[in-house]
Amino acid sequence: MQIQLIRHATLRIEYADYHLLLDPMLGDAGTAPPIRNSPQPRPNPLVPLPEPAEQVVKGIQAVLVTHTHADHWDGAAANIIPKDVPIFCQPEDLSKMEAADFTHAVSMARPQTWNDIRISPTGAQHGTGDIGKAMAPVIGFVLQHPEEPTLYVAGDTVWCQEVAVAIEQFSPDVIVVNAGGARFLQGDPITMTAEDTIQVCRAAPGAQVVAVHMEAINHCLVTRKELAQKALDAGVVVAIPEDHELLLGFERLRSHA
Repeated sequence: MQIQLIRHATLRIEYADYHLLLDPMLGDAGTAPPIRNSPQPRPNPLVPLPEPAEQVVKGIQAVLVTHTHADHWDGAAANIIPKDVPIFCQPEDLSKMEAADFTHAVSMARPQTWNDIRISPTGAQHGTGDIGKAMAPVIGFVLQHPEEPTLYVAGDTVWCQEVAVAIEQFSPDVIVVNAGGARFLQGDPITMTAEDTIQVCRAAPGAQVVAVHMEAINHCLVTRKELAQKALDAGVVVAIPEDHELLLGFERLRSHA
């Protein structure tokens, strides 16, 4: 397995010799407005793609979409991804994919098997209190294959019971969390803070935790540097890739039933 951070939550994942794209946000820097009612009102994305969008999608054989907020699925992605590529999405987003003429959109109401890869949806909590209730629904994904590490992509979620259940159920070898502590002017964060990320590390001490979703959207306030320092202080290990960085060397750490 290989994971490459493109930008924000957009990942290229090589898994069981297949090439997958997660949560593609492919628009040019500064072409989208700031997130409303949020800190640091600057046009989004804050940083450019590290390579042309056409290169990002080259060779992609399937796309995983946790939800369709514009920082996870934007107009550029909808336009450039070939219409016959399988799109795995939550049931609430299926009609949107079909309306965009994607002919192989799959509702992740339940686990699916695609080319011997078991893809399971997981629960998530996109914030707490009234803010959490107002946010769109979101899922995470678990990928399993007999010859690969089990990968859990938590999606846009805070540390919560749903994440704890997924860790307990799937015993992932690798966990990707959306950090950044995204928030509005009111309410608590809607994605993982440094403290949430540390909770994940402690809940899955044998897993390799990868933190993304930082420094690309105006309401994500936790920086890579801050997260790295807090993880060091807490005595946990978190991989914090830069944009376009390729992560290698993942291992199956456990025997999975």
